[in-house]
Amino acid sequence: MTRRFLVALILSGVLCAADHLKPLTIIHTNDLHARLTPMADGRSGFAHLATAIRKEKEGCAHCIVLNCGDLVQGTPVSSLYKGIPVFEIANYLGFDAATLGNHEFDYGHSFVRDYLRIARYPIVSANIVDGDGKLFLVKPYTILTAGGLRVAVVGAMTTELYRLQIPSVLGNIRATPVSEAVKRYLPEVRAKSDVVILLGHLSPEDEEDVRLNLQEVQVLIGGHIHAGLKELAHFGQQWQARVQANGVELGRLDLQVDPARKRVVSASWKRIPVDSRTFPADPVVAKLVAEWEGKVTAMMDVPIGEAKRTLQKADLKRMIERALCEQMGADLAFMGYGGIRDILPQGTILVRHIWNIFPFDNVVVMGKFRGSRLPPTVTQGKQIDPQKEYTLATNEFAAANQSSPRELNTSGLEFPITGPLQRDLLIEWVKKVKVIE
Repeated sequence: MTRRFLVALILSGVLCAADHLKPLTIIHTNDLHARLTPMADGRSGFAHLATAIRKEKEGCAHCIVLNCGDLVQGTPVSSLYKGIPVFEIANYLGFDAATLGNHEFDYGHSFVRDYLRIARYPIVSANIVDGDGKLFLVKPYTILTAGGLRVAVVGAMTTELYRLQIPSVLGNIRATPVSEAVKRYLPEVRAKSDVVILLGHLSPEDEEDVRLNLQEVQVLIGGHIHAGLKELAHFGQQWQARVQANGVELGRLDLQVDPARKRVVSASWKRIPVDSRTFPADPVVAKLVAEWEGKVTAMMDVPIGEAKRTLQKADLKRMIERALCEQMGADLAFMGYGGIRDILPQGTILVRHIWNIFPFDNVVVMGKFRGSRLPPTVTQGKQIDPQKEYTLATNEFAAANQSSPRELNTSGLEFPITGPLQRDLLIEWVKKVKVIE
């Protein structure tokens, strides 16, 4: 056998293998948080996102569009109408499948049933169960077809769900370990598909679990972690992508799939900025957004004060803690960063700004404690007498999840005194001080 003939055989095999590769494009979003309208800097907005998605799908028979949870909670329309309008409008974004985020449960799990009914695309999750261990959703996965490929989309929720909600809101719903739950369905999923995608609304620890224990899943599209990846991640046979939260960017993952071996041979990824100046508003979505925003404008676009500068989250934490102390007559206050959902822009402060910062219906709570019982998250940088009694104000979420390192990072504190809704307290405080320096 001549060397030339060997080379010809090798080249022939390569070409043959390449002939069997099929393209698959995944257009994906996560953590849109009801950003129906563009932010102050012109980024995001559902009508502009719809245009961006449509542009990426043009002429693409092998494209699918996926959303990775936390569609609701973040703006007044969502808070006032319990997420219903957001799911109605999202039907016009072109999603082929989605999973749930922890904030879909913010208004109570009964509303999730409404979301499932409204959505004209499958919503899947393999590890959300009730008290009896029964799946909360009907579908743990769905099978899509794109460009001749059978694409399995499995959903998964972060195992942190139990401490991301107030227990009375979550009820007996919980999330089981991700890899354990997904493995239960992998044999049937792999038999029905050429490529498996996990839509994971996951913590960093959950993502690590997937990387280590679910290499049979070729693609992980992530959510929950609001910071997007800077570049496509690759672990063994698995590819991972995640974009920045609040609809400020769209992800496009282009794959070459070998269906015979059920492997992703190559991948490339780009993050597409969603800007109202780049993508004109989709007229259908814009009309729906305007109708719903019109219902809240009279209540939300009311001036209550002035900000001399833009306040970022660290500034807002200090400001909110001051407001809690002054409005509640407390000695000390605690505000977790996770509860601060927006910045406060320089200029006229509207009621809407406070709702954007505090979309949650959390009430203020207060308790009395000896200085020796107060955690470092509260006492750091302050002169505290261990024997003296202090009043501490916070919100009900922080109180219910006080053992979390992201909250008070303590245990056993009781807060029997109940105040107003946290955002109402801040609105009244801004009206009183008038100017925020």
